[in-house]
Amino acid sequence: MRQYNAFGLNIASEFELPSLISTSFKKADVCIRKGSVCKKGLKNPWRTRPFCQQAPSEIWLHVPEVARFYITRGNEVIVEPCMNSDQQSVRLFILGSCLGAVMHQRNRLVIHGNAIRIGDSCVIFAGKSGTGKSTLAAAFYQRGYEVLADDLSVIDQQLNVQPSYPQIKLWHDTVEKLGLDICELNKIRLQIDKYAYPMAERFCQKPLPVRAVYVLNNHRNDQILFQAIEGGDKLPPLKNHTYRRGYIDGLGIQAQHFKLCSQLANQIEMTRVTRPSHKFEIDRLVESIEADLRGKVLAA
Repeated sequence: MRQYNAFGLNIASEFELPSLISTSFKKADVCIRKGSVCKKGLKNPWRTRPFCQQAPSEIWLHVPEVARFYITRGNEVIVEPCMNSDQQSVRLFILGSCLGAVMHQRNRLVIHGNAIRIGDSCVIFAGKSGTGKSTLAAAFYQRGYEVLADDLSVIDQQLNVQPSYPQIKLWHDTVEKLGLDICELNKIRLQIDKYAYPMAERFCQKPLPVRAVYVLNNHRNDQILFQAIEGGDKLPPLKNHTYRRGYIDGLGIQAQHFKLCSQLANQIEMTRVTRPSHKFEIDRLVESIEADLRGKVLAA
């Protein structure tokens, strides 16, 4: 089996996962292997949705024309690729939905967001798909910042973000906005116009405590607005921007999830950033966030 490290875990995989950092170890925390996965799903699911079922310690996922996946106990992922499926698609769901499920099963807080290093801590950009999380992280990377995570910010029991892997996924139009050469990038999946932007030069490989979370939103005005979120009002954004939050109820881990959200809310500053939806002035947004971060550092 191939050996990798991501999210603070040693991962043994029968599938080649070139985005991950290769390593060597004697004992794996997570094993990813090919095998047979029941077509009908789980025996006793707690929560059933189209193509996805959950029960305590197990998740069944079916991606038509790609694969069926079974994730259990936070240490095993069984993958049954569909006939004629391509490796890129299978990898994409292993690295996203499957490892996200593993982290939930291991009682990690998984925020749908990107994390960058600021001094001896990090900040997370959270938000719905399309709000510019990856674009923002890539722009900070271009300005010399280190990146810890793209899309999945995995927070452990000590409230540190565990590094994911040195890559940011960017849509074609974002690649152009950032002035990158698309000919030098590889598609993450043949069927979609999204590309892998490698970050080997400045990928932070050590876990860092979370200092702040920026919740990204859009509006129709021309202004970039910053609004502090205080006290108990921090909890809803953390819950809402939990990766695959439907897993929480199905796995029966609501109490642990609430505890982690509460602990993180007590530790961090949180700010809602609302930018114009009709134009993405990335340099202006980065400079505005940098100014806000300087204010937080001075106030600390």
